[in-house]
Amino acid sequence: MNFVVALRRFALAAGLALSLSACGINSVPTAEENAKAKWADVEAQFQRRANLIPNLAEVVRGAGENERSILTEVTEARARATSVNIDANDLGDAEKMAEFQAAQAQLGAGIGRLLASFEAYPQIQSNQNYLALQSQLEGTENRIAVSIRDYNEAVRQYNTTIRTFPDIIGAKVIHGAEPMVPYEAVTEGAEVAPELDMTSGN
Repeated sequence: MNFVVALRRFALAAGLALSLSACGINSVPTAEENAKAKWADVEAQFQRRANLIPNLAEVVRGAGENERSILTEVTEARARATSVNIDANDLGDAEKMAEFQAAQAQLGAGIGRLLASFEAYPQIQSNQNYLALQSQLEGTENRIAVSIRDYNEAVRQYNTTIRTFPDIIGAKVIHGAEPMVPYEAVTEGAEVAPELDMTSGN
């Protein structure tokens, strides 16, 4: 009889250990770290875009007055965008995320307006540096869109993990996990990479 009781206790302990292992002890921090890594990718792509802007400014510096004012606007937007940072620990702060999103959206819109304004300047369009820079900016905008999509998917997985049973037990009791904020377009369609067709004859 003692053997049966011991066996039952062992089975109960094993079942308890198994249930605890499925209560978010590993899955919650894994999902959180994945989302943070994806956010680092988003930041890297935004930084790459910011780094290209001084080159763009140099190439187009000789353009007309209207374009110079747009260039100034883009330069100022770059300064604002690079001054607003989101730490990985702030990914649950909707207000900080909204501020970051607004700054990046303003910069992206300015770049789009500036590049579009140069269709009337064949001498700029024929500049090899400009064409190379245009190509890099187009690629960067696409990489930004992909990075944001990947980050939002990681946030969705994390938020789902901390809200569903049995992971919610570990998320609340052990980790004190809070939902993360997805990256949302500030204006409709802003999450889509702009079409920057600067070929002559359009």
